Amino acid sequence: MSQVLEDLVDLLTLEPIEENLFRGRSQDLGFRQLFGGQVLGQSLSAASQTVEEARHVHSMHGYFLRPGDAGLPVVYQVDRVRDGGSFSTRRVTAIQKGHPIFTCSASFQYDESGFAHQIAMPQVVGPENLPSELELTQQRAHLIPEPMRDKMLCAKPIEVRPVTEKDPFNPQPMDPVKYVWFRADGKLADIPALHKYLLAYASDFGLLTTSLLPHGKTVWQKDMQVASLDHALWFHGELRADDWLLYAMDSPWAGNSRGFSRGSVYNRAGQLVASVTQEGLIRHREDWA
Repeated sequence: MSQVLEDLVDLLTLEPIEENLFRGRSQDLGFRQLFGGQVLGQSLSAASQTVEEARHVHSMHGYFLRPGDAGLPVVYQVDRVRDGGSFSTRRVTAIQKGHPIFTCSASFQYDESGFAHQIAMPQVVGPENLPSELELTQQRAHLIPEPMRDKMLCAKPIEVRPVTEKDPFNPQPMDPVKYVWFRADGKLADIPALHKYLLAYASDFGLLTTSLLPHGKTVWQKDMQVASLDHALWFHGELRADDWLLYAMDSPWAGNSRGFSRGSVYNRAGQLVASVTQEGLIRHREDWA
């Protein structure tokens, strides 16, 4: 396991500070605001620590309420809403400076047999010979604002290899469809919950920006105000975050300064292991240009 991946696992583990109360460190990725994937992964980690191990998370639905501060820790308060015969429900509130910055509900279930079907995985090129997102970023290092350059060019705990390549500094209108392969950069322990924390963390990478593709816009442009509003994630079965996963994303709609995106996550065997949706603010501010 690389040091950066070990740091990410530690980031998602959390410190219990009281019954149903946890504290997590924050990670500065070079942006002014806290990365939403960190809060998603840590919230799921907090909720999972209050549920018996035999019940596995199958869904979480969250709302981003305020921008988080990447320089401060986050406190997570868990409300044990219900423990039924098969399902457990938890509500989690992430707090900074005495105010909630994110809230979500998560549902857990015992494994059961039943009807099963899935849509087929898209036929795309495999990850083996694709350049990583970090390698592509290094080729454009001179275009990255200097205050962010070191953060963007450092080693990453999640390796991402885009199938759909685009130039974020010279965007051209294109169909709102995107495919990327990703995996943790190192071998992870055989702890099923940990792999789901990492998937929750990684599910926020690149999803919202899919809604910008038809408009030839990116988050790097000064006239764009982009922020996640909500995020929902469904887990369809066990998965390995340290093996290649295909993230197939599309955006069927945008309007009223909001963009809606959805994603399907497949393993190398073509099994659909998770589904994701997200809506976010994609406000064009000509006065900022």
